[in-house]
Amino acid sequence: MDDPVARLERERRETLKRLAYLSDDFAQVVAASYDSNADDEHDPEGATIAFERSQLGALADQAQRRLTEIDAALERVAAGTYGSCERCHRPIAADRLHARPVARTCTGCA
Repeated sequence: MDDPVARLERERRETLKRLAYLSDDFAQVVAASYDSNADDEHDPEGATIAFERSQLGALADQAQRRLTEIDAALERVAAGTYGSCERCHRPIAADRLHARPVARTCTGCA
């Protein structure tokens, strides 16, 4: 198994790239909608633009939450509590941390 810090930092970089990509796409969709006379309710293209805006916004929110989880995991590493369940304080199984490196709880408490 690789170093948890290296893995978390790699996931953080990937999440930041994804967030930047989604933010750029969102900005492009918003800019495109400014130039159109699309009425979301009556124009067939308007519904598509609104859907794209909504979908990109949701994906960006999801990436931001992931970034927050990763940062919290890195803080637990720095504090020496990474890998300990926040509820029962027992060790979190290595398999769980490998599958979900941001895990805060053991499988029993999850």
